[in-house]
Amino acid sequence: MILCILWLLSGPEVLPGGNLFRLVIIFYSARLGGTLLKLIRIPTVPPLPPLLGVLLAGFIIRNIPSISKHVRVPSKWSSTLRSSALTIILIRAGLGLDPQALRQMKTGCFRLSFGPCIVEACTAAVVSHFVMDFPWQWGFLLGFVLGAVSPAVVVPSMLHLQEAGYGIEKGIPTLLIAASSMDDVVAITGFNTVLNLIFSKGSILNNVLSTLWDVFVGVLVGTVFGLFVQYFPSEDQTRVQKLILNAWNIFEPLLFGLVGSEISISSLERNSIGTCVITLCLAVFVRILSTFVLMCFAGFNFKEKIFIALSWMPKATVQAVLGPLALETARLTAPHLEPYSKDVMTVAFLAILITAPNGALLISILGPRMLSRRSNPSAVRLHLPGLRATNVIAASQLMSQ
Repeated sequence: MILCILWLLSGPEVLPGGNLFRLVIIFYSARLGGTLLKLIRIPTVPPLPPLLGVLLAGFIIRNIPSISKHVRVPSKWSSTLRSSALTIILIRAGLGLDPQALRQMKTGCFRLSFGPCIVEACTAAVVSHFVMDFPWQWGFLLGFVLGAVSPAVVVPSMLHLQEAGYGIEKGIPTLLIAASSMDDVVAITGFNTVLNLIFSKGSILNNVLSTLWDVFVGVLVGTVFGLFVQYFPSEDQTRVQKLILNAWNIFEPLLFGLVGSEISISSLERNSIGTCVITLCLAVFVRILSTFVLMCFAGFNFKEKIFIALSWMPKATVQAVLGPLALETARLTAPHLEPYSKDVMTVAFLAILITAPNGALLISILGPRMLSRRSNPSAVRLHLPGLRATNVIAASQLMSQ
């Protein structure tokens, strides 16, 4: 029925060989991959993130020649879809911010949102410069791609622990959920800043000032509209949140399926894979270490700091958007920079493949062993905020850029 509706609207594009037909194939293959991964259940362990199955579905499609040649999506289409997905991610990140939790844990939230992301970005820049022969600008671009934690992994895992009563006394699930959204905003802002420096023309100073101006305008516009919505709230906030969630349910399979389809085994070199893995592992290790250090003097004991540090490792959603974005930009504006962008894409793919499932497993296994448990967990529930000032700043930053 969906194909018939699309055919009535677009004509030959939805027929075999058309771009819409290719997107439909990728969409349903990705949904199937996510559904199959959900069926893999381990007792007492939350299910693996379905996005991993979606990613692998796209990867398999790309590396089966008889299928790949029929489902290749033009760069213009995939670029538009990724940009739309990035907008939705930023809106969801804003909607995920809880102002009350941020006020109560502002010190810990600030440390967790900014510190590990910036430290990992700097570490990845240094390591990639000396190990992968990246220019410094490309090193920092890679760093901000890696710097974002994945709410798609962290949030469900934290909710699972909270329902069981773990970590509630000190608000650890609330802290991690609130900080994960802000962490994504920091990483995306840093990525856009460096991306503009790499591909824009003119002096570095003018590019930096232009980027900072875009950020300032985004924050200002987001604050103004957010305050307006806060003081003049509508009655359909829940409907808006559901609308964004439904939009993401459509874009998620397409996004991760397209990311997986960008990775071709035949184009990967052994040396390149080795250096990518080394860069990724060192950056993640320093991130974990810096998270542990930043949580000192925040009221957590040794085990809780270890748990928070390891929980701040998973990567998925943001990497799926930002990784291919550099490749698309290079193809359109600077083909001679495509080798660097392909390496960034490879590291992003490996980051999702390695950290997403392992991070989810570590959270589920270590949570009951390292966090204290409340006897009556049903008394506490996470607050789901409506549309407030902090909710639209992130999306406004993207739109201003």
